[in-house]
Amino acid sequence: MFGIVRPCRHRLGEKLTAQWTAHLCGLCLALRGDHGQLARIVTNYDGLLISVLTEAQADPAGPRGRRTAGPCPLRGMRTASVAHGEGARLAAAVSLVLASAKVRDHVADGDGLLARRPVALAARRVAAGWDRAGARTGSDVGFDTAVLVDAVDRQTGIEALAGPGTPILTVTEPTETATAAAFAHTAVLAGRPGNAAPLAEAGRLFGRLAHLLDAVEDREADAASGAWNPLTATGTSLDEARRLADDAVHGIRLALREAEFTDGGLAHRLLVHELPDSVRRAFGTPSCAHGSHPYAPPGAPGAPGGPTPPEPPRRDRRGLLAGCAVWLGLACTCQMCCGEYEDPWTRERKEGCLHNCDCDCCECCECCNCCSCGGEDGCCSGCDCGCDC
Repeated sequence: MFGIVRPCRHRLGEKLTAQWTAHLCGLCLALRGDHGQLARIVTNYDGLLISVLTEAQADPAGPRGRRTAGPCPLRGMRTASVAHGEGARLAAAVSLVLASAKVRDHVADGDGLLARRPVALAARRVAAGWDRAGARTGSDVGFDTAVLVDAVDRQTGIEALAGPGTPILTVTEPTETATAAAFAHTAVLAGRPGNAAPLAEAGRLFGRLAHLLDAVEDREADAASGAWNPLTATGTSLDEARRLADDAVHGIRLALREAEFTDGGLAHRLLVHELPDSVRRAFGTPSCAHGSHPYAPPGAPGAPGGPTPPEPPRRDRRGLLAGCAVWLGLACTCQMCCGEYEDPWTRERKEGCLHNCDCDCCECCECCNCCSCGGEDGCCSGCDCGCDC
């Protein structure tokens, strides 16, 4: 699972969490339905925004964009209402191309096992297959994924030429162009052509933000491994990257004000309220009160000056092949997304990413007092997500 919009379910509330999960499951099932079980591994947080935006603009009198999905192990073998239709399929097409781009980027950087020639060759073939699959699904919903593939191809050339003094926005441009096209096409699917321009602007800035935050989060690891990083290569400081990220968040909010939604609550929450937290998470280390550990008094095990806590009981590790087999089973059932599972290799108990909470939650989140909302430029000006401010 990759993406910068990783919402806290405590802040979303029960209603919006159910909607968000419906789009996540809908994206996963659209990938499986069109491209088979293996394609489900490209399910990602940012891709489902396409499905969210399409539904937010849909005519309530039109066909309902939901269907009842069959029993799933992650829902206790219960059925559920999930997003369905052109929005979910467009999200699937975009996700496949995005995943292909990430695979090729890792191959180019020689990350991990991809530094080995046979593995890299296999990864390139998988990426090429995802490109073709994304193009087929995109064509079915009237979206030409060539703009995404072209952006990926241009990205490589731009990075090869970038150096100290190159504007960082030159490097982020291909990503901006790709996401602008995807966001704008949601207006076409929803039959709201007037929304295409503001959503293209929101998408352009979202692409910029995603590229910047990815670079910030990978900066230290890239430096340690010698991998290419846009901030390091262009000599862009963290202060400048933060300024550009904050400007992008502000621009997205303003662009969304120009679009007309029939039910924009979830889209507003994700793109207006959650994006600032994505920025804070990338540049800092906010913690979530819901997942915080109890205070350890001085002298207690684990506290400064206290005895070393006992090591947890050791679990027998699985071998490489056995772990890969378990991983494949978990991936095909999406258990690593939103269930509880045992690590395929270490056997440690873990929770799926839907349960991860890395925000700075507090009681005032629901009324937006944690946001700088004052006056006309506040984050909740014109807000339709239930805020009182």
